[in-house]
Amino acid sequence: MRTGVRELRRRQRWLRSAIGRQLLELREEAGGTRAATARAANIDPAHLLRIEAGSAQASLEAIVSVADVLGADVSVRLFPSRPPRIRDRFQAPIVESLIRLLGREWRAEPEVSVREPSRGVVDLVISSRSGRPAIAVEVHSELRSVEAILRRAAEKAEGVRALGRFGPEISKLLVIRSTVRTREIARQFSATLAAAYPVSATAAYRALAGHEAGWPGPAILWSDVSGASARILDRAPRRAKPVR
Repeated sequence: MRTGVRELRRRQRWLRSAIGRQLLELREEAGGTRAATARAANIDPAHLLRIEAGSAQASLEAIVSVADVLGADVSVRLFPSRPPRIRDRFQAPIVESLIRLLGREWRAEPEVSVREPSRGVVDLVISSRSGRPAIAVEVHSELRSVEAILRRAAEKAEGVRALGRFGPEISKLLVIRSTVRTREIARQFSATLAAAYPVSATAAYRALAGHEAGWPGPAILWSDVSGASARILDRAPRRAKPVR
């Protein structure tokens, strides 16, 4: 059995056990019998016994029903804690092309996990050998929700700062695959994107390539992807403007 499958099953067992333990504690605090609780939740008492023992593959409906009988709400939150096993197929070549672009001043660290203020994985962190601000990089081949992208980028930049090892000042870089759709969305939300990333693509490109010293600030770069290869553009596509 592969290590990944074993780890997945271990986490599933832990989750079943944690849910069962909480339901058992709630029932005992309420002073209810297992039979009465199961009857009120419209499930079999033997099934409730297995749920409380952490040995049953309980449905979400059954868990919610039992919790409701016991006066409890059920809250489920999913949060990233490691790189996903299914990835955007355009992301790897874009990240590769960005790393290849970097001048000698810069070093790159891909897939950096952060935990505060929210958990996630930063696509790439670029740091300066001369102590200039590090850059939290997010790569997107599509722009499904501009608001969500900006919010997560800000949270991840703060998460990189909280790690401590990249210094106290963290900037942001958004890299977008240039397509008809992404350029249309960039034009539609040009003011919002420019407010979050005010530096021009040309200035950011020149800084990362080593043509200009330092880092000018939050910026958007564009990438052209063809097959398995990508190229970072030295300016914003004309049809994406007025985003700079």
